[in-house]
Amino acid sequence: MSRMVIEGGNPLQGEISINGAKNAILPIMAASVLTGSECHIYRSPDISDVRVMGKILQQLGGRVCQASDENRITIQVESLATDRIDADLMRQMRSSVLLTGPLLVRGGSAQMTYPGGCAIGPRPVDMHLAGFEQMGARVDEQGGNIRITVPDGRLRGSDIHLEYPSVGATENIMMAACGARGTTRIYNPAREPEIDSLADFLRKLGANISGTGSSVITIEGAKLQGGTCYELIPDRIEAGTYILAVAAAGGQVRINQVCPEHLQAFLAKVRQMGVRINQAGEGVLEITSEGRLRAVDVLTLPYPGYPTDLQNQFMAVACTACGTSVITETVFENRFKVADEFRRMGARIRTEGRIAVVKGVKRLRGTTVRANQDLRGAASLVLAALGAEGQTNVQDIEPVDRGYTNLAGQLRKLGADVVRYD
Repeated sequence: MSRMVIEGGNPLQGEISINGAKNAILPIMAASVLTGSECHIYRSPDISDVRVMGKILQQLGGRVCQASDENRITIQVESLATDRIDADLMRQMRSSVLLTGPLLVRGGSAQMTYPGGCAIGPRPVDMHLAGFEQMGARVDEQGGNIRITVPDGRLRGSDIHLEYPSVGATENIMMAACGARGTTRIYNPAREPEIDSLADFLRKLGANISGTGSSVITIEGAKLQGGTCYELIPDRIEAGTYILAVAAAGGQVRINQVCPEHLQAFLAKVRQMGVRINQAGEGVLEITSEGRLRAVDVLTLPYPGYPTDLQNQFMAVACTACGTSVITETVFENRFKVADEFRRMGARIRTEGRIAVVKGVKRLRGTTVRANQDLRGAASLVLAALGAEGQTNVQDIEPVDRGYTNLAGQLRKLGADVVRYD
């Protein structure tokens, strides 16, 4: 098991650049199955989720090459070797379910188990499967194994109403609809920037998609054959995490290659706390945090609301804010598990259901904490440690590798006293 040791009390100074978005590259990698030609993806983040998705694509018969010097990943799935997604790899990453839609288009069938990922509450794939069924697929489930087939050989377009704007279901149905016969309309789709990114990539492959960012996405089925080159959008969650790192530790940091338009609700809350955020050019933010911040309330919502993936990191900062913050989590029901670890550091947090009440203390104390198999929770413990008094030992830190490229190294670049032991 890996651990990260942080000596708190060092304000952050300097500048860093944001990588391509984790939540954009994974569906794009899955979408590469739709064509037999080469797809080149630029600004690929060096994270474990990308490596796991690459292994799954190779197991399916694809060729995956990563050029680390160019942050480029090349994928070509000339022919499918199997329609089964490896169960062990699928348990490591929930986004593996996104391969089912492309597999149905390319080969007419897909086999999988229930996917894994962070332990933040149930995230059923019911909406994915219901969407496929409405498009003419047959779903058979037995003992946790799911087999999806297309009896007619090709999916058919349909009007699909999502009961919740699920990002994964929207992406999976979009990709399946690209190869369907006729027109598919997705009502109440997710509106995250990563949905727009996937649609842009699919259009480069020849797809006809309109309405992303609105209440209805329309896809005209077509045969996708060509390859493409695509540059990823910046990772808004990585950017938000480093902004909150400055809020937790204090200091002044310049963040490059960030898209503020994707972070409006988040930036508004951070400014309310007393952090100064200035746009210093296109894609450049200067973050300044001095003294004790103010407590504010947060309600997580689907985009364009405050992102659930930045809720734990906000809680880390709220632990030492002046006053009481009320955090309401509406997306995942088990996303307050990290509160127990914050309490070990001296935080005053009371949780009940989907609400957490955080009474700020003057300063947290360094101690030994555990990441609990949660990507964003692990990152939030590192943030809390940056501003804590003394040394913090964050054990089982591996989950941060799923979403952050060299987190310890990036923080050291900003002057933090962080050492990782593997």
